[in-house]
Amino acid sequence: MKTNLSITEAMTAANEALGPQLKGRINHSVCKWCYSKIPLEDFAKECQKIGLKSIELLGPAEWPILKKYGLTCALPNGAGMGIEKGFNDLALHDELVKSYEDLFPKLKEAGLTSVICFSGNRRGMSDIDGMRNCAIGLKRLMPSAEKYNVTLIMELLNSKVNHKDYMCDRTEWGAGLCEMVGSEKFKLLYDIYHMQIMEGDVIANIRKYHKYIGHYHTGGVPGRNEIDDTQELYYPAIMKAIVETGFKGFVAQEFIPKRTDAIASLAQGVQICDV
Repeated sequence: MKTNLSITEAMTAANEALGPQLKGRINHSVCKWCYSKIPLEDFAKECQKIGLKSIELLGPAEWPILKKYGLTCALPNGAGMGIEKGFNDLALHDELVKSYEDLFPKLKEAGLTSVICFSGNRRGMSDIDGMRNCAIGLKRLMPSAEKYNVTLIMELLNSKVNHKDYMCDRTEWGAGLCEMVGSEKFKLLYDIYHMQIMEGDVIANIRKYHKYIGHYHTGGVPGRNEIDDTQELYYPAIMKAIVETGFKGFVAQEFIPKRTDAIASLAQGVQICDV
């Protein structure tokens, strides 16, 4: 048995014990719903080993578990009425505003600074009317958002495949809404999977609209599975474009693993995006 290690061997052993060494230019997160079969505490342990900083789309009851493992929730949920019923419906504004204002103090207490929100479905409404309606409701929330230092992040989703009739389905529309709201406490979640399906030009649009983007999600196209060479996007180039914009927020893996070892797929996704 070898007992005397060289300095190089000792450093290698120490690095292996610490797990993968990430470059630090991307803040890595993951969406828990893609790993629904794994209990949250077990999943948090694995995420810590991989080098992730966050597990997201979780509510207040789950945040303490993340804290136990040194993780945050980069994009919480816990308010709103779901994807289809959002801020483009004036009749829902009172209920939506109350649900977010009730959550803001909990976010602040937990040290969290963002929350997801949605436009809602069109239901025959024009894009400009929907934008105006969203702005009316969101502006009501901006004073409270500023008070509690919370940014509302509206997700861009595709209306072709996964979310038929969803209104916030193009980056240009989302950017127009950001201008209309006129607050740094309202940003977009640029979901790379959804926007590749909806409009393409991923890198060009990231460069053009980056000032409106507060968060990113990944996913393989087509199919929303692993982001490796089984799909059409080249994620290292996309991540480099994000870094070049000066983005300091989080990028979350949101693909559904097809392989038996889901954690290995997640670790691979993180490495692919760690530019």
